Amino acid sequence: MAISREIIEAHGLTEEEYNSIVKLLGREPNKTELGIFSVMWSEHCSYKSSVVHLKKFPTSAPHVLQGPGENAGVIDIGDGLAAVFKMESHNHPSFIEPYQGAATGAGGILRDIFTMGARPVALLNSLRFGPLDKTSNKHIFSGVVSGIAGYGNCIGVPTVGGEIYYNDIYNYNPLVNVLCLGIAKKDRIFKGNASGVGNPVIYLGSKTGRDGIHGATMASEEFGDGLKEKRPTVQVGDPFTGKLLMEACLELMEKDLILGIQDMGAAGLTCSSCEMASRGGTGIEIEISSVPLREKGMTPYEIMLSESQERMLLVADKGKEEEVISLCRRWGIDASVVGMVTGDGMMRVKEKGKIVAEIPSRALTDDIPRYNREMRVPSYLDIIQSLDINQLKEPTDYNDVMIRILASPNLASKEWVYNQYDHMVRTNTLVRPGSDAAVIRIKGTDKSLAITTDCNSRYCLLNPYMGGLIAVAEAARNLAVSGARPLAVTDCLNFGNPERPEVMWQFAMAIEGISDACKRFNIPVISGNVSFYNETKGLGIYPTPVIGMVGLIDRPESITTQWFKDKGDIIVLLGETREEIGGSEYLWVIHQMERGIPPYLDMDKEAGLNRSLLDAINVGTIKSAHDISEGGLGIALAEGCISGSRPAIGASISLGEHGGLRPDMLLFSESQSRAIVTVRKGHLDDLMRIADTNGIVAERIGVVGGGRLSIELPSRGTVIDIKVDEMREAWREAIGIYVR
Repeated sequence: MAISREIIEAHGLTEEEYNSIVKLLGREPNKTELGIFSVMWSEHCSYKSSVVHLKKFPTSAPHVLQGPGENAGVIDIGDGLAAVFKMESHNHPSFIEPYQGAATGAGGILRDIFTMGARPVALLNSLRFGPLDKTSNKHIFSGVVSGIAGYGNCIGVPTVGGEIYYNDIYNYNPLVNVLCLGIAKKDRIFKGNASGVGNPVIYLGSKTGRDGIHGATMASEEFGDGLKEKRPTVQVGDPFTGKLLMEACLELMEKDLILGIQDMGAAGLTCSSCEMASRGGTGIEIEISSVPLREKGMTPYEIMLSESQERMLLVADKGKEEEVISLCRRWGIDASVVGMVTGDGMMRVKEKGKIVAEIPSRALTDDIPRYNREMRVPSYLDIIQSLDINQLKEPTDYNDVMIRILASPNLASKEWVYNQYDHMVRTNTLVRPGSDAAVIRIKGTDKSLAITTDCNSRYCLLNPYMGGLIAVAEAARNLAVSGARPLAVTDCLNFGNPERPEVMWQFAMAIEGISDACKRFNIPVISGNVSFYNETKGLGIYPTPVIGMVGLIDRPESITTQWFKDKGDIIVLLGETREEIGGSEYLWVIHQMERGIPPYLDMDKEAGLNRSLLDAINVGTIKSAHDISEGGLGIALAEGCISGSRPAIGASISLGEHGGLRPDMLLFSESQSRAIVTVRKGHLDDLMRIADTNGIVAERIGVVGGGRLSIELPSRGTVIDIKVDEMREAWREAIGIYVR
């Protein structure tokens, strides 16, 4: 069949890319080969627009066992154990078919983790939607939450934390990012390599169907009309099969029956086979008539491009085929020898012995196009960065302001969402959703891991470099207030169309910010994902580079939560408050503005704050700790009173002059490098000394107790005096009204 320009464009390839394919092959490709190239050279699989920038990330450290380039990153956590984690996106599928899009996103990231030989122990997510008062957004939101819950709950992996934000910009491009963390023995890490010429290649898991064909290509293009026609590109998940597949794979690993293994995720059998061959420096031959199918009449093109879920490809030693297949059958999993490892570097696909595709493996992985795309500062930046604070009318009722911000969809309690998730299965969860970070026990040791996901996309819109810096800093701060030392980062970088110079500039600046912060804080980036083309009809999302971070807590006594504990505890503010409300929740909720300059991040001050927190927590000085971020000091104090599962408790606060800031600036500025902590009276001097040693300003601002939150300012007297039960009700009930 002749390959026309229309066919090339339908496969998401440019004419120049097609000419490169012809040159690599030395001939015209057939349709199956064209389909294989189209998915492997798609933005989703190839990172052709981003890799030049991603190379700026720091990726190595003494505790890094595996950095970017494998199914997931791996770090040494001591005691012969390793933490394996990664974050992925499933944005486009979740817009087209919310339940299955989110469910298969969870399933895919789980497979990335147990493929490495790790048992998954926790899931987190980072979600962005349009406002829920719009019916279509409510439909997407409900489907996504149900999909996450449905898959994670069924497979028996707890969903322990995450974040949810709402903004009109996500009306047509919701973001569904999922992080998975697993634990493995550090000397039992498995990789996706095809080694040993003549060794069998074995398919295991669900049968292959027509779902998900061209899913990777669909995820590498903007949306327009015709979403219903794209539904076949969304995969269908089966968590019960996923559970059986996981247990079968882990037992195969335990019995040393696997040489290399890879999930059939994006691009399905195509991606897993050619990437395993490329990593192993070998070739691979696939006989598609041996692939288990659930639909009749499937063509080689469809079989190679299908993204049916719950499937793996592995390489075993020759002679152990029957042992592998027998074990899989015992778990109720289909398994079949579908090929072998070759030594010629080719990915060869046969149908009943006849060659239907023959491509050098490296042409699909190493010889892909690399673009250093044009960049341009957006013309709107000067406009949206401008903000005259003097033109903002000061509120007259700060009680009302506090209630309205607490009830903001972005800050209101997400308890009604995470209560749909099983966050206690496997009995490892020490800190449940609702504090600054989730904490997971490492059984058999005194250690635990804290995990968080963070990004403020408003900051990234207003200044993507500073937004990238702050995303890393807030993640590290969330771990520090939880008692954890940050170890490594995974990311999910969500942006619009990279062919637009303004989007590419946003991406490059965010990468610079993330890279600079990770280098300063000595936190390597060990895995991640890039999601471009989050646009519909030319309208792109805000730049949303989500940071997932994992930290280590050496002993149970150091685990710290954000809520106030006991009457009489002293409340201390760590860090300095400045007039910084650009991009703040206060500015949006009260003044309906998304503009200004984001808060400035002094990385030395941030590092000093984190040292202060960890030093004070580790010597037992601090009883509670909470980072100050969205909503500022006022909201952090309110959350200290009302978050957690215990009864709400009040606080009496008296703030100093702070440079004569207006009350709204003092209470709702989002200045960085700040936290509120509580200590017993006898430990106050110890905290002050630790803070001073690390160059951090510390101010005693109040005491825990009573049934109200009262805040007094020197020149104004009491500006806030609210019952804590009233705050908790507003905070808990705000969003639920839209989904009942």
